[in-house]
Amino acid sequence: MFSFRLIAECPVTGARAGEIVTDHGSIETPVFMPVGTQASVKAMAPFELEQLGAQIILSNTYHLYLRPGADLVNEAGGLHSFMKWDHPILTDSGGYQVFSLSKLNHITDKGVECQSHIDGSRHFMSPEWSVAVQEKLGSDIAMCFDECVKYPCSRKESESSVHRTSMWAEKCLEVHKRSDQVLFGIIQGSVFEDLRKISARDLVSMDFPGYAVGGLSVGEPHSEMYRILEVLHPILPAKKPRYLMGVGFPSNLVEGIARGIDMFDCVIPTRNGRNGTLFTSQGRINIKNKIYERDFSPIDLLCDCYVCSTFTRAYLRHLYKAGEILSSRLCTWHNLHFLIHLVKGARQAIIQGTFPAYRERVLAKLVREVPRN
Repeated sequence: MFSFRLIAECPVTGARAGEIVTDHGSIETPVFMPVGTQASVKAMAPFELEQLGAQIILSNTYHLYLRPGADLVNEAGGLHSFMKWDHPILTDSGGYQVFSLSKLNHITDKGVECQSHIDGSRHFMSPEWSVAVQEKLGSDIAMCFDECVKYPCSRKESESSVHRTSMWAEKCLEVHKRSDQVLFGIIQGSVFEDLRKISARDLVSMDFPGYAVGGLSVGEPHSEMYRILEVLHPILPAKKPRYLMGVGFPSNLVEGIARGIDMFDCVIPTRNGRNGTLFTSQGRINIKNKIYERDFSPIDLLCDCYVCSTFTRAYLRHLYKAGEILSSRLCTWHNLHFLIHLVKGARQAIIQGTFPAYRERVLAKLVREVPRN
């Protein structure tokens, strides 16, 4: 059932509007995907995600393998049934978490021996492991097992990562059998242009249904991220979706869209929401600040989400200061709505032929921070 079609393109930038079709529904692109690491988007119920316009969510292979276990999720009927989300789901490969959260013992071309961050138990994670777990989880889109390197890294480290990621991608393709799930390849290469090109061409030659750009938003300057996306734009197939992994700041989304990216995910909106940092059309605000103690205006006058239509900044500050659970829920609700509809606005502008003006207008406001007391 998987397919992707382009609906409109911006002739000035690389921005694209399209549609992905999966067994669990269609996805209008560009799209922002909320992250439900452990089969739950933190602080949000599935019906609330539907209400704020989420089309697809992401879950984490590594975390679900460790707890509650892929076999249990499979026994429950797969992720869709287990978490009661009857819309598309993407699962990451587990590769990033293996490298960022675990105490690594030994990395070879066959895989990674690591320790669980939960109980210290030892596990061997490989391309075969990643595909097997994701097939049991039953996501609509699965990701190839890859090796993500830190920033900065040496050229030698990046070369090794590119080689291993290509080798693992071939192995993932070889063992992936589930017909109602597609597998995306992941491009690595850090900030080295030639290595990115090598990685992209290797993956494109394998003819994946879609391609992800990994190893960005790991500490490099935003200008470096944009430069790499521009390098990859002419190499990636125009008729297949492109996914920039782990990127969620509003300006990064708009600039990523301008460089041909169709899919984004990040924990930023939920994590920031729990910490009292809110995205607005005028920039970010920190609801903890005293300036909002008697501010009876909504978070964002231009936002029509449930939170902005109902509550004031003063109330949200009170909830945060009082340690109320509702603070996390409402702030997360607003942040997710803001990013989802920011990207939807970009899609509409692409279709209408006004994306350059949309980009300029949005970025001019996002770069400004709301004054703090």
